[in-house]
Amino acid sequence: AASASAAERVVIGDGHVDIGPRIVEGRWQLRVRDDTVEPPRWRPLSDVVLQARDAARLEVPADDQFAFLGRPGAPVWILPQVQRDGVLWPGWNTQAPEVVDEVVRDVAWRIHAVRGPGRFALFANQDFGAPKLLFSSARPLPQEVGIDADTHAHGNWAFSARGTYLLDIEMLAVTRSLGPVRARDTLRIFVGDERPERAFAVATPAPREPAGGDAWPLAGAAALLAG
Repeated sequence: AASASAAERVVIGDGHVDIGPRIVEGRWQLRVRDDTVEPPRWRPLSDVVLQARDAARLEVPADDQFAFLGRPGAPVWILPQVQRDGVLWPGWNTQAPEVVDEVVRDVAWRIHAVRGPGRFALFANQDFGAPKLLFSSARPLPQEVGIDADTHAHGNWAFSARGTYLLDIEMLAVTRSLGPVRARDTLRIFVGDERPERAFAVATPAPREPAGGDAWPLAGAAALLAG
């Protein structure tokens, strides 16, 4: 996959994308792999807005297992684990060749903060449809999960209201030639149909480290579902 121009900004509201690390010119970085173009491009997060169009709008089911999404019948916009026509299909990816070669064990994926007009959750459907909650803005942050190297996976990205969401994310690992590495950036998501490009203008706050110091990567972190 090619690298995109740093000056090229895009809104992606359909097709397949992945969030994942790259090693570019000796530096560990976060990228969005854009498979909506040919050849695919690894774009800087600052150049991308992911859009959850109104075609992604559903209602929270009347099932206690999904109470984390809100009250039954309330609107929720879901970028799904299984691809749907007309709806963006975002996943996560640790399959860049240099990442597979360099990562000693796994990649720790951390969310430090979520800013937006509603709640955010990322969950995976397990056997028999039971949800496994991976991240939730309704719980204390930061939160962290582990991803095995050479993994491609998908989940359900859920948002409770229209507008711009800023996800302060970080990926960390131990590599063979660079030692411990980390990269932190902001992932922008716009929920709704009208003027998603406005999300580029929303200022990102300066990142702050959580109180109590750093402890990464987590020993024995559970790997996410492989796709």
